[in-house]
Amino acid sequence: MGLLDLLNHLFNFFAPALVVGAMLAMVAPFVYKKRLLAHALLAQAAINFVVSAVVLLAGLWFFGRDAKMASYLAMLVAASVAQAFAMRKA
Repeated sequence: MGLLDLLNHLFNFFAPALVVGAMLAMVAPFVYKKRLLAHALLAQAAINFVVSAVVLLAGLWFFGRDAKMASYLAMLVAASVAQAFAMRKA
């Protein structure tokens, strides 16, 4: 596997975490009307991305393969919990 193939596989593995993290950070201010603990949208998206990526890696380790629906469900739940924590009152 060449370097470009490796980068392509890594990007495709982490793309759902990136999209979910960014979308949760953008939608959260419409759902939660409280003050933000993490004020910057970029900080919230980064926190969500890291949590989502760790959960996807744990799913890859646990199941032995990528793209299991249980991994994606766990990613959504973990990212939602992280977003709710970032949106709590300071």
